[in-house]
Amino acid sequence: MSETPLTVTNVTTSACGCGAETGEPVLDVRLIPHAIRHASVFGALTAIAPGDSMVIVAPHNPKPLLAQIADREHGAIAVTYLVEGPDEWSLRLTRAD
Repeated sequence: MSETPLTVTNVTTSACGCGAETGEPVLDVRLIPHAIRHASVFGALTAIAPGDSMVIVAPHNPKPLLAQIADREHGAIAVTYLVEGPDEWSLRLTRAD
């Protein structure tokens, strides 16, 4: 059984060419084994600074994950749906300032 590599992409990079990331990271959770998907998102959220965002791409509406995020983050993460199915769901998760 071959493993699918974890894919995290960046929407934009710096114009100066130094390679610094300036856009929203995108985490495609469809590539992460189901057993560790939520933990992977929680880990990625810890890297998001106040006022910054990340985008997750999921194979379904991640309502259970969003409920867990709300419980863990005590309302500090705002959710914006970018794509709502039917085959792919994309959501922007923004940490409050």
